[in-house]
Amino acid sequence: MKFGKEFLSQMVPEWQEAYLDYSHLKTVLKEVSRARQPEASDGTTRNLKRRVSLYRAFSGLAGPRRSQQMQEDAIHTNIIHTGSEECYQSMLFASSSEQSDEHQVEFFRRLDDEFNKVVGFYKKEVAELMREAEELSKQIDILIALRIKVEKPDIALEDFNESVSLTGSSTSSASTSTAKSTFPRTAKRSSLEVTQEVEMETREAKSNSRKASGGIAHPTIQKLKLELLSQVRINVQPETPISTLKCMVMSSKSQLSYNKTELRKAEELMKRAFIEFYQKLRVLKGYSLLNKLAVSKIMKKYDKITSRKASKAYLEMVEKSPLGSILEVTGLIERVEAVFIKHFADGNRRRGMDILKRKIKRERQGITFFSGFFFGCSLALVVAIILVIHLRNIFKSQGRGPYMDNIFPLYSLFGFIVLHMLIYSANLYFWRRYHVNYTLMFGFKQGTELGYWEVFFLSSGLAVITMACILSNLDMEADPRTRSFAAITESVPLALLIALLFLIFCPFDILFRPSRFFLIRSAFHLVCAPLYKVSLQDFFLADQLTSQVQAFRSLQFYVCYYGWGDFIRRSNKCFESRIFEAFYFVVAIIPYWIRTLQCLRRLVEEKDVEHVFNGLKYFSTIVAIAMRTGHDLNMGMIWRILAAISSAIATISGTYWDIVQDWGLLQRNSKNPWLRDKLLISNKNVYYVAIGLNILLRLAWMQSVLGFREAPFIHRQALIAIVAVLEIIRRGIWNFFRMENEHLNNVGKFRAFNSVPLPFEFDDNNNKTRTRL
Repeated sequence: MKFGKEFLSQMVPEWQEAYLDYSHLKTVLKEVSRARQPEASDGTTRNLKRRVSLYRAFSGLAGPRRSQQMQEDAIHTNIIHTGSEECYQSMLFASSSEQSDEHQVEFFRRLDDEFNKVVGFYKKEVAELMREAEELSKQIDILIALRIKVEKPDIALEDFNESVSLTGSSTSSASTSTAKSTFPRTAKRSSLEVTQEVEMETREAKSNSRKASGGIAHPTIQKLKLELLSQVRINVQPETPISTLKCMVMSSKSQLSYNKTELRKAEELMKRAFIEFYQKLRVLKGYSLLNKLAVSKIMKKYDKITSRKASKAYLEMVEKSPLGSILEVTGLIERVEAVFIKHFADGNRRRGMDILKRKIKRERQGITFFSGFFFGCSLALVVAIILVIHLRNIFKSQGRGPYMDNIFPLYSLFGFIVLHMLIYSANLYFWRRYHVNYTLMFGFKQGTELGYWEVFFLSSGLAVITMACILSNLDMEADPRTRSFAAITESVPLALLIALLFLIFCPFDILFRPSRFFLIRSAFHLVCAPLYKVSLQDFFLADQLTSQVQAFRSLQFYVCYYGWGDFIRRSNKCFESRIFEAFYFVVAIIPYWIRTLQCLRRLVEEKDVEHVFNGLKYFSTIVAIAMRTGHDLNMGMIWRILAAISSAIATISGTYWDIVQDWGLLQRNSKNPWLRDKLLISNKNVYYVAIGLNILLRLAWMQSVLGFREAPFIHRQALIAIVAVLEIIRRGIWNFFRMENEHLNNVGKFRAFNSVPLPFEFDDNNNKTRTRL
């Protein structure tokens, strides 16, 4: 792989604009190369000899040392200090071609600009990490004091003259004096910096203090008395609807109660904060090394093209810059590892490092093989079902109507799920191809997220099972030997649904348990909306459910058909029941009502008027669905008119919000006409086609209002299924561009990590500490 592609693949997507623009520098170098070609080919022999003789004469006068120095020192580097800022510049020595010099000067000017940009970003990130390190030091001090208070409430910290350190170890007076002599008072050092050094000095005193305190080592470096705990507020986010309601009545930042539940929550938050902080350090270190490598590569290319030795001087300047010296970041990494292993892994380095380092997900060949195998089997089963229907002339038989009215809606549920999963796997493929960091935005745990092959494997496997059930159902119904087992034959769809629900809620570690539980947790957040803070994965899932209204109605039909219908004789009176009709309204409205409540929660938290209009959009859709449902249930001409008006309003508002707000397109002053400035897909026609498809597919509701509910060549249930399929396809298109826009927003803010709430808040010199990293 060429370095340019490798460089691009290893970038942090959200920091892409902060990296060295390697591709542009290569383009400038090509101009340098073109400018040097006429110099070697079009010059006359006389001019060439004259230049050579003049060069030799000058070299002879200056001596061999001067000649060698001119070849090696093709550029002069300089560091300009302007206050606290540093600017790195290089000056090119003149060569024999003025035209070549112009392009080379442009190359070094561009390289200096890119290098200064990289150094500035690196310094800013290091400063931010140092502030976070100080905050983590304070937080770990409080956690250690709280741990002592909870586990040994009879021991008062003011009885000791020690203070708190990230090491969690205590020293005697002798070791304390040693520490003081080792670190002069004039040197301002954080507890993260002294962790490992104090650890070496306090091992002997550590065992003595443990005996005195019953096995709990008292901390030693920073002073934190027991009275400071009384000023600390716990800042634990509510995890249940009950705790959320309590936070609505009382403040979320309450006094410490010194119980084990509180300690456990604080430890969990601190562990997450340390893991996220550690990842930031590693990514920043990789950022430094990758940019240094890019500078080295581009300078070697320059030396090769111009036959000059400029890389040595420039790389020396790079090494003198903050980007070249990463000891600060490396030291922080080592100290964070030591603190985390000691306080969150019980001193077990292997376990601690396994938690800190995110697992790299490996592609499993078995998943790829079985995905293709199941997909091929599902296609074969589709062909078999079509042949059975054609050979037995099922659609022209008397049982066509009962089958379409009773059995088809049951199996169509699985068709909707399979199609949505297939589209989601395609979304994952294209997000990965265009470097959309969906794992960060969805909050997936590193190493447990599903890739497109895993989702394709699950969808194709479910498709095979569903097709096999349909085929067996048709075969048992046609076979005289199994006609008498009508109860078993008609219960196949119910058995399939029960098996699917069992696999989803199965507590055993099979079939991607972390991902299944992540889905269940997000679904529970939707059920309890608006009692949970709305995250991207929650409202994204709710948006998916708004496109699965027909699937919810199929679930309702399951309950009615097998609960109150005569499923053995394949008949039901569900649509004659007032209760069923009422739930037919409610079931369709539930997903949109959840989104409305989420918009209300975000309005209360963020105070952004945009959520008001978003909530009104979903409310207009609720009204439109209610009117269309009334029209579908044959409630008269008035309902048809109301359905047309409300659907038109909902379609216009929904289409505008999709394209302008969710996708960020139709920007009038954009450099890409009527799109946006930044696009991940180079072919702009893709965006125009997506806009057109979104508008067309949103008009699928017209079939209901215009009366195309049943035709001679297609059954009413089949037409409903087609409309539902079109909505799922529209949602799949929406998914890609919605996450693309979210990713570009993160890129614009260089937001490559999730913010982690810290457990404690306290007053420090009348200034409140930060509560997030």
